[in-house]
Amino acid sequence: MDVYVESNFVLELALLQEQHGSCENILELCETGKTQLIVPSYSLVEPYETLSRYAKNRTRLSFDLANEVKQLARSKPYKDDIEDMQKITGFLVRSQEDEKERLKNTLNRLIQVAEIIPLTSKILLSAMKYQVEHDLLPQDSIVYASVLDHMDSPESTSKCFLNRNSKDFDDPDIVETLRKHGCKMLFRFDHGHGYITSHL
Repeated sequence: MDVYVESNFVLELALLQEQHGSCENILELCETGKTQLIVPSYSLVEPYETLSRYAKNRTRLSFDLANEVKQLARSKPYKDDIEDMQKITGFLVRSQEDEKERLKNTLNRLIQVAEIIPLTSKILLSAMKYQVEHDLLPQDSIVYASVLDHMDSPESTSKCFLNRNSKDFDDPDIVETLRKHGCKMLFRFDHGHGYITSHL
């Protein structure tokens, strides 16, 4: 089975989010050769942008919190609580480094096992068309165009596309187009894992 995934699959693994166990199980199935993971190249880059955005927010928050702690430290009633507040600022900084390391490790695993769809001029042109046709964001249109382009290959196998972004991709026309390519769209990774194992 061909299993298409996008950025949210990468982030689910790297950030250990609520469905990361199902993603881990899917990745292990691919690592043992029981199914084939396929990832648009853009989806291996986009997580860096997401983590960068998180890091900027936390840096700003930790800076503001440090200033507040410094001000509060001048007041005797709060001196006993200062250490706890300093731990929070340290945690915000440490979490950024932890997430960067986990993302690097996740990407290393994916690159070893997944087929990566290259970003071509044909895909970019199709993505611009899909932005208009389906009112997709540029990022989503690139992922969708990448997946459809790969499905045009002559190989016939069962397929599924695991995508947490139901807000944009749960479009009847998109779902029907994928169905015509023999591909099932699933919006939860645990449902995806169940679907994959039932077809092995």
